[in-house]
Amino acid sequence: MALRYLNVFCKVYKKRSFSQAAEELLLTQPTVSSHIKALEDDLQLKLFDRLSREIAPTKAGDILYAYAKDIEGLKSSAEQALARYSGEMRGTLDMGGSTIPGEFLLPSLIGKFKSKYPEVRANLRIGDTKVIAEMVMNGKIELGLVGARVDDDRIESSILTTDELVLIAPSSYKTGKISVEEFKTIPLIFRENGSGSRRALEEGIKKSGFTSADLNIVAEMGSTEAVKRAVKSGIGLSIVSSLSIEDELKMASLKVIKMKGLPIVRNLYIISHRLRNKSPLCQTFLDFLSSQA
Repeated sequence: MALRYLNVFCKVYKKRSFSQAAEELLLTQPTVSSHIKALEDDLQLKLFDRLSREIAPTKAGDILYAYAKDIEGLKSSAEQALARYSGEMRGTLDMGGSTIPGEFLLPSLIGKFKSKYPEVRANLRIGDTKVIAEMVMNGKIELGLVGARVDDDRIESSILTTDELVLIAPSSYKTGKISVEEFKTIPLIFRENGSGSRRALEEGIKKSGFTSADLNIVAEMGSTEAVKRAVKSGIGLSIVSSLSIEDELKMASLKVIKMKGLPIVRNLYIISHRLRNKSPLCQTFLDFLSSQA
């Protein structure tokens, strides 16, 4: 069973398309098809069902992929280890970030890392904390940076840095500070359930003796960008990460409202799978993150 055939198989399996796999592998579609046929002939099993314009893996294909992705990972780790031994660092690092660290913190950190190791390619996935944790547990990414602790024995985590959540309003808002009692009455925009920001906010107000049920929540949004636009349009105020509004504060399109008695500071966590071996590239990036903390 040739490794090059497994590589092509994994790409077709993930893309569910011979043409898309060929495009990413810089091969012709007939070449990809011939590699899959050679693998099927070798195994004497059908790996994909051709359904008109679509393809779907057979049960045999599902079984093979469960092993083939690990073989691919070991091959990549071996190549990275040898590159590191020879004084180089190259390869692809698959990582993820929940909305705030993924959009406002990781890109600059990746840029600094690539300036040190220009041959490294970084694949960054964005999702809420729950989605990123599931991707780590499923082996789709090696590490994640999220805004809430993940309660799962399979996940190991460490604190990278802290993030302050602040109350924002349109720049024309009449006041620069409010009390907690006033906060309970103003129209508020929340992030959706599952986001680290939402969880940190609810934990913060709980410590102050009330819950989200005591608040005047007028809307929930699926992203921080949507929240900021809703605030600018006058729908309500919101509590967001200070990392996410640096540009808006510079352009004076939003302002921070001081709120005495309700400070909310959360940790940002680096997460990885406790039982999976980390690739040399992943470990190098983790060491780099620790040096930046």
